[in-house]
Amino acid sequence: MTKTKLLFIFIITLLFNACKGDKTKKETVQNTAPIPVLNLEEANRLASLPLECMQIEFPNKLNQTLQDSSQLAAPKKLHPAFYGCFDWHSSVHGHWSLVSLLKQFPSLNHSEIIRKKLKENISKENIEAELAYFKMKGNTSFERTYGWAWILKLAEELHTWDDPLGKELEKNLAPLTNYIATSYIEFLPKLNYPIRVGEHTNTAFGLSLAWDYASTLQNNELQTSITETVNRFYKSDTNCPLSWEPSGFDFLSPCLEEANLVRKVYAKEDFKVWLNNFLPQLTHSDFELAPGKVGDREDGKLVHLDGLNFSRAWCLYGIAQTLPEYNHLKNIANQHINYSLPNIVDNNYSGTHWLGTFALYSLNHVPK
Repeated sequence: MTKTKLLFIFIITLLFNACKGDKTKKETVQNTAPIPVLNLEEANRLASLPLECMQIEFPNKLNQTLQDSSQLAAPKKLHPAFYGCFDWHSSVHGHWSLVSLLKQFPSLNHSEIIRKKLKENISKENIEAELAYFKMKGNTSFERTYGWAWILKLAEELHTWDDPLGKELEKNLAPLTNYIATSYIEFLPKLNYPIRVGEHTNTAFGLSLAWDYASTLQNNELQTSITETVNRFYKSDTNCPLSWEPSGFDFLSPCLEEANLVRKVYAKEDFKVWLNNFLPQLTHSDFELAPGKVGDREDGKLVHLDGLNFSRAWCLYGIAQTLPEYNHLKNIANQHINYSLPNIVDNNYSGTHWLGTFALYSLNHVPK
């Protein structure tokens, strides 16, 4: 082969690789999802959801165990603070959403109406009635641990709100907050096995919010209890079957919620080793995870998958925040939020009564 032919082949090869590289670069750019933004416009959209339902009594799902006919009563009678937004836990985290949005956007539309309703609902008398409900015979497991976790998240949000109303509401909520924190401490040693599901009773999610509260308010006893539980349940876990997810009604990822909890409790280097054993596929820069697809947003259970997309996102952002070498997970998180965010404000009450909270919580975790 002549030198001229060799030179020609060499040039063609260079051009081919260059074109291939440009194509790969273009594909990478095309696959980069827009970063979701929580601005005032989006905040007003999200605030409209709990604002519209926080004092709407019906429809309502009480999730109640009756001991006798004396416990039969209307939702507002049983739960004078958290009777709106279809069910108790959704009402609680709807209140959290409004506090979080007011803190971030003081010029929020209808801010005075929101403040008025928060003051009406989280009154001293109403919280005393809520606490009495928990203490009724047969109700010790009410909202365990999903609703418990959101009470602690609401308490944490109020504690960090530099506003006289925040201090007043925190004080009013304190009896129920303290009861829930104590209930966690008493309950966790009795729980012999973690609950690894994608819905309300997921142990890792509940402990994650409880950890945030305990850490912020320096509740050392609760922190110790959670740490012991995390070591007991999750320390030796390996190879979580992420490919099995999601189940049809999931709004939480069992694998990612566990990882998100462990990253909060463990030291950074310990978490890095643990995560590599637990979800080794996440280390790869080409790791992919498609958003959960919703088949019917008018179905209250199927729309859970929009919630899954938001909760996956906050877990992925958290992992990348703790371990920068997992920065590629942020784009996957962006994809998940972008899939579901346009669909949360519509006339479908079965989804809108709670999805705004999950959207907000995920947006609060988008890296600044």
